[in-house]
Amino acid sequence: MMKILRQGTLAAALVAGTLAGGAALAAESDGTAWSDIRGSLFGDTAMKDDGLIAIEAPYRAEDAAIVPVTIRTDVPQGDPRHVAKITLVIDENPAPVAATFTLGEGANVTAIATRVRINAYTPVHVVAELSDGSLHVAETYVKASGGCAAPMAKDQDVADANIGKMKMRWFGRPLTDIDATPDPIHATAQLMIRHPNNSGLQMDQVTRFYIPAHFVSNVTIRQGNALVLTMEGGISISEDPNFRFAFVSNGEPLVVEATDTEGNDFGQTFPVPGS
Repeated sequence: MMKILRQGTLAAALVAGTLAGGAALAAESDGTAWSDIRGSLFGDTAMKDDGLIAIEAPYRAEDAAIVPVTIRTDVPQGDPRHVAKITLVIDENPAPVAATFTLGEGANVTAIATRVRINAYTPVHVVAELSDGSLHVAETYVKASGGCAAPMAKDQDVADANIGKMKMRWFGRPLTDIDATPDPIHATAQLMIRHPNNSGLQMDQVTRFYIPAHFVSNVTIRQGNALVLTMEGGISISEDPNFRFAFVSNGEPLVVEATDTEGNDFGQTFPVPGS
């Protein structure tokens, strides 16, 4: 089965937005990249920097092509709202929106970690949209440069030969030893996808031509029929994308479907350990 990437997906990847400050912050252009990105993505909707969402990244990256980023959410216990969407923005990247995550209501995803390319010293923003439409923001700063144009770590032919292969790694036991059906409990899993995720800014060191952009554009993870999360990504996600996520496991196998910008579809089902 093949799919064609819509122009809108790439266009969306070229916009971005976030901000940090005191309580509610309205969108006003102050000449920064973030101000323009924020307006393009979220208009003049107010944002709160209230700790409901947080972002972690190294202040000075060891490798600009594989910068680790962790996003955490903290909706207060008893709050009827849930995080519906998370947008990760790397302000100074050529395509600032690194990824947009849509979260399943029952999955209660509280953390997402991935690796990104960073092209220049930049603020990095993350925006959470709650089920009531409110926006919450956090910001960090990363010193790195050249990540979007950095050569691949692997030979292109080797990368192409393994494209779409997947692994799932589990941390701890998502299910306790049981004789009957267990209650859902929090689990942490990491999805790894083999893919060159070419940015379109990398140069072939032999031909001196630019390698065309070719990256994983969409990932959907379900447990049974229940959505855990979807990811719509751009060129800022690193080679061999991986996503580590904390969620509530219902004991059903994790079903992964992914699509890249050349219309290739990949999929695999992973049983839950101990189920």
